[in-house]
Amino acid sequence: MNIRIAVGQFNELTEEKLRFAAQIGVGGIQMNTPKLPGEARWEADDLRGLVTKTEAAGLKLEAIENVPVHFYNKAMLGLPGRDEQIENYCATIKNVGAAGIPVLGYHFMPNSVWRTDRSAPGRGGAGNTQFRMSDVEQAKDAEELRKFLPTSLGHQSAMPLILDGGTEISEEQMWGNYTYFMDAVLPIAEAAGVKLALHPDDPPVPMLGGVARLFYRPEGFMRALEISKGSPAWGLDLCLGCCSEMTGGKDAVRQMIEYFAPKGRIFYVHFRDVQGTVPDFIECFIGEGNYDPGEVMILLAKHGFDGFLLDDHVPQMDGDTPWNHRGRAHAIGYMQGLIRMAEYLKAA
Repeated sequence: MNIRIAVGQFNELTEEKLRFAAQIGVGGIQMNTPKLPGEARWEADDLRGLVTKTEAAGLKLEAIENVPVHFYNKAMLGLPGRDEQIENYCATIKNVGAAGIPVLGYHFMPNSVWRTDRSAPGRGGAGNTQFRMSDVEQAKDAEELRKFLPTSLGHQSAMPLILDGGTEISEEQMWGNYTYFMDAVLPIAEAAGVKLALHPDDPPVPMLGGVARLFYRPEGFMRALEISKGSPAWGLDLCLGCCSEMTGGKDAVRQMIEYFAPKGRIFYVHFRDVQGTVPDFIECFIGEGNYDPGEVMILLAKHGFDGFLLDDHVPQMDGDTPWNHRGRAHAIGYMQGLIRMAEYLKAA
């Protein structure tokens, strides 16, 4: 059993983050949209610098999750200029491989993650993000809709103009865009020795802002696996929280693990949960959501998952930092206990 934990979801590799990872007892880190030079692609030397600094701290850079949205938003939307973006994305994949980074996470959400409340009260008054589809449906114009989008990482500027009166992009159009993109990038990833890890849609609904979504139910991932034509570079960044948000809740979580883990298609896992499912859910602490975290850990181990687990969205606790050190420490400690439990049960 090789399940392990990484500290992640930050974009600057500071000494403090490296020391936090070491002190909390994990062996690796993951970075999300790291701040690197380049307006259209990343270069090998800059990526290699992240690896060197991580290894100097006695840790492993397990993965990078996400390039800036504007690196490939035209590719996701099928707009003019997509071929140039795909060429640059392929160059980035090659450079990720040359730097010795084994996994590049990505999503296919051109209009990103939506939340209708970013400080909804949870256990003990901790702040949580929440999504209510009714709030989206009641929005009067594009300006009101944009308040549900992240304000960081360039998501606002990379938004499609659908919100401003453009033509809707259908699910089949998005499938065509996804197939075109994957046909181009998967062979490059294979040659570079890089695994591409697909993140589910968040929230998992069929359409937002006039753009259809693809990965809001298990069947979408099954179709994507077929599109990959068996490429070993195709797999999942399995966000348990997103799966728990889906219609079916814990049953969707179980289905995703049981289908993809035995095939070796889960490259790493976001270990978080929510209460409720679409169209109305709120994020929460591990252990108080839709699924049983002990059962999920046993399922991952039973079905051969051998990647890393990651702290992801966590509630905002009193006195915490913007990166949520306290919340992440709680989540990581919880996961460490679950892994030890799974190891004990396997050995018993």
